[in-house]
Amino acid sequence: MKGFLQIFGFAFKYRLLAILTIIGNLLFTIFNLLSLVLFIPFLQLIFSAGKSKKPAVFPEYSGNLGDFPSYLSDRYNYEMNKLVLSDPEKALLLVCVLVFSAFFFKNLSRYFAIWFQSDLRARVVKDIRDQIYEKVIRLPLSFHSNQRKGDLLTRMGHDVGEVENAVVCTLELVFRDPISIVIHVLTLFFISPELTLVSFFLLPISAFVISLVGKSLKRTAKQGQEQLGLLTSSFDESLSGVRIIKSFNALSFMAKVFDKLNLRHQKLTTKTIRKKDVSSLLNETLGAGVMMCLVWFGGKQILEQANSNHALTGELFITFIVVFSQLLRPIQAVSSSIAVINKGRVSLDRINEILTCDEKINECENPISIGKFQNEIAFENVGFSYNNQELVLNNINWCVKKGSSVAIVGESGSGKSTMMDLLSRFYDVTSGKILIDGHDIRDLKIHDLRHLSGIVSQESILFNVSVTENIAFGDENPDFEKVEKAAIAANAHSFITDLENGFDTVIGERGNKLSGGQKQRLNIARALYKDPDILILDEATSALDTESEKLVQEALETLMKGRTSFVIAHRLSTIKNVDEIIVLSKGEIVERGNHNELLEAKGAYYKFCMLQGITTS
Repeated sequence: MKGFLQIFGFAFKYRLLAILTIIGNLLFTIFNLLSLVLFIPFLQLIFSAGKSKKPAVFPEYSGNLGDFPSYLSDRYNYEMNKLVLSDPEKALLLVCVLVFSAFFFKNLSRYFAIWFQSDLRARVVKDIRDQIYEKVIRLPLSFHSNQRKGDLLTRMGHDVGEVENAVVCTLELVFRDPISIVIHVLTLFFISPELTLVSFFLLPISAFVISLVGKSLKRTAKQGQEQLGLLTSSFDESLSGVRIIKSFNALSFMAKVFDKLNLRHQKLTTKTIRKKDVSSLLNETLGAGVMMCLVWFGGKQILEQANSNHALTGELFITFIVVFSQLLRPIQAVSSSIAVINKGRVSLDRINEILTCDEKINECENPISIGKFQNEIAFENVGFSYNNQELVLNNINWCVKKGSSVAIVGESGSGKSTMMDLLSRFYDVTSGKILIDGHDIRDLKIHDLRHLSGIVSQESILFNVSVTENIAFGDENPDFEKVEKAAIAANAHSFITDLENGFDTVIGERGNKLSGGQKQRLNIARALYKDPDILILDEATSALDTESEKLVQEALETLMKGRTSFVIAHRLSTIKNVDEIIVLSKGEIVERGNHNELLEAKGAYYKFCMLQGITTS
């Protein structure tokens, strides 16, 4: 029920559009029924034309509101009777014009509803996607490291589409189909209460069938959508690693992996479609059975007409059957809508898993605003573990003065990058605290804290926008002069001006139009444009060739001037001149000092240098 109410809430967020859609659907229902009912008096006249030519008696209105529908029918019958007796062809033409007008306004009303419904569903989709995007971007790195990207893409695409369909079906399920059923049932009661009561046993049977199929559909739909997430992840993984797949001749292997996932998804999709459609098919079959019961019961009444003054006439029976056949449509629509809404509820549950996910990195109630880094950064007894497992960092105590350049060295998995992630508050410490100018970073505004630092990582993260927008990333009104200065300082200006459109060149997904060295120099230009007080260089040159490394290293030296710099490096030759080096091993600081001091100590750092052929200062 909660899921249904949430879908209903999406539909009525834009009340005017929802109300206009409902009005259009109601008018459609009324004109649809009117197009059938207009035939009733004329059929009566046609069936009785050979029996009596007596004009009908002029009807009198009693003034009772409940008699008004009957009065309208009698009055229409009276006028048509007069017209048929005087000019049958004109009467026939008039009926055709009236019925055509009813069909015209029926379809016009439906288009009116679709016109506003299309805007409503597009807005709902936009709102949900905005919510998912903003939430996913805010979630901590721990979420992204545990979540499959393909599954997130499925939730953003397929699941949002299912909710969109459910929103439309909700409006129709609540405001169109039930009202259509009520109007048709009242019309049937007006024509023949006996036959209407006979037909009523269809409704509880349909409801029972819908509930059984709906529960089963929800289970299968959830499995299918989870499988689609796995399938999308596999496809995305293959695209990212296509070069490796080809070089290792693993095309057949990866194709089999994908085929296995795809086959599983195919089977679940088939089951979902079958279950989705079976309720409407069962309703149609039940409807046909009820129709035959009505034909038998009504036909029996007509055959007994001579023995009863209240027997059903042939013209009313034909009208009853036509109207009853139209009653089956909204009943089947209810069945289909419930199936779609059940699928939508599954998708909404998957979307809510993201929207309600704990962000973990939250600001305190009254965060401190900090504009500049003034004195020092201190790590006090810092410990950290992922998901309360084994400690990645333990008992880290370290103080870095403003303007210092420091390096962090250690084997893979020793906690180097994790330390910097804690400083940027991508994660929160498990124990201890990190202080900036005496303030625990958990007490600072997250925006202000991250504004203090700039990151240049090993992987060059660029975006499919222009060079200018990549350098001035996050600035909605870039200063081109500042962009150009940053590019010159990063040794990037020369290659940028050689691009097709210079600074306005769109560099492709992940910057794939550029070489590795060019991408890294753009990363450095981006950091220079931000002009941060604290600089984090996470193995910024380790993936480059010798020539590119030289250019990038020069740009990094420019970037580091006057800033507090943290350098994570495997190539120890790049950190000889830093003010201090700390050596991590298994999450603990085992050595600290400058390059020469650590070489003389002949400890862990000395061993690393020996492995890289560095033995002197």
